[in-house]
Amino acid sequence: MPKRILTYWNLHRVSILLALLSLGLYYTFAYHLERTDFIKLISLFAALFFLCYKLIQFEKWNFKFLLGVGILCRLVFFIAEPNLSQDFYRFIWDGELVRHFVNPYLNIPNTLIDRPDLVISNAQELYEGMGSLSARHFSNYPPLNQLLFGLAALLGGKSVLGTTMALRGIIILADVGIFYFGRKLLKNLNQSPHLIFWYFLNPLIILELTGNLHFEGVMLFFFVWSLYLLSVQKWQWAAVLYACSISVKLVPLLFLPLFLKHFKFKKAIGFYIIIGIASVLLFAPFYSTEFITNYSKTIGLWFSNFEFNAGIYNGIKQIAIQFDAKPWELIKTYGKITPLLTIVTVLLFTFLRRNQNPAILISSMLWVLTVYYFTTATVHPWYVVFLVTLTIFTTYRFALVWSATIILSYFAYSLADFKENLWLLALEYSVVFAFLIYELIAYRNKT
Repeated sequence: MPKRILTYWNLHRVSILLALLSLGLYYTFAYHLERTDFIKLISLFAALFFLCYKLIQFEKWNFKFLLGVGILCRLVFFIAEPNLSQDFYRFIWDGELVRHFVNPYLNIPNTLIDRPDLVISNAQELYEGMGSLSARHFSNYPPLNQLLFGLAALLGGKSVLGTTMALRGIIILADVGIFYFGRKLLKNLNQSPHLIFWYFLNPLIILELTGNLHFEGVMLFFFVWSLYLLSVQKWQWAAVLYACSISVKLVPLLFLPLFLKHFKFKKAIGFYIIIGIASVLLFAPFYSTEFITNYSKTIGLWFSNFEFNAGIYNGIKQIAIQFDAKPWELIKTYGKITPLLTIVTVLLFTFLRRNQNPAILISSMLWVLTVYYFTTATVHPWYVVFLVTLTIFTTYRFALVWSATIILSYFAYSLADFKENLWLLALEYSVVFAFLIYELIAYRNKT
């Protein structure tokens, strides 16, 4: 045994040292970083991204080693409190409500906090932690997401740390599931299975999902599993899992029209019916007339009220200001245009591309989501996780570049008034646009 260990060390010592260094940097990120320290934040992130690149370069066929490294990097965060996002307080708040069979869509925290019969454990800590913005709005997390919050609250035993650990465990298991089914899907698409490590070892994914507890990874687990089942002609079960993905995060709704040409007409209708039935069943425990009104109102805010790390919108905004436009009026007008532009994009990719081919179908999804994120007024760093996942199943890599540059948007949190630095945002998007244009030209020349 010692001889085998020594042989393995001699063969992989550089990679082992890189992995140990990554673990040390993730530990620093988890327990010794304030999000206001922007220089330290981007320095750690840049180093982790470089180490991710070198590990994949050196060990891309050593699947067990890289899988182990990815899991260990996630476990480093297991007892850490998220330090780049306060959203987890709202997750636990909603989970406590679900655990006590209280509908989380019917009341806002600002109203509930004053009720003497409030059943939420650690209510005051959660209320103060989530911030005033979250506290004055209805929950926008879909039903299956709420059920997972409730499960975590049940497992957490009335402890904020315990519930945080339970949420983290769910997210880590989902990431392992993405690794498993993503690798299988890559093989079915005749692509190199090592590409899955650009998801599994990507610092943005580890920090935003395991670190900050965003549930995009759980959504993507059901989504990737669904795509894999489609690739092996098990479309009925794929439809059920696709509905589960929608019921964690609504983003996969964007791609539903694309399946119209992927299947023959009758099969497409069957696919949509199964998704519809499964979605209704998942939404049913929370149904009420107030739920529909409250949920629609909350989702609408994302188009007309909020703005963060926007690309094209920021350019339009700066030009409009020169002509005396009022920003608070512009965002409302722009918020009405974005959904229409997204719908037109979806329809174009539905009817003008050969989505019968699974590879082209995924490519269409990538472009639809890219257009949406380029044009929307709000692009939080964890949103790009979906693009990273889609891009590894295509020939494009611009989303990987974006996953490296989007960390610049965290500069806003280094200031007391959360003001964005437009020069840094311009740098972020310029690099992404430049690489995207390069890839489009290279692809055109190749074909």
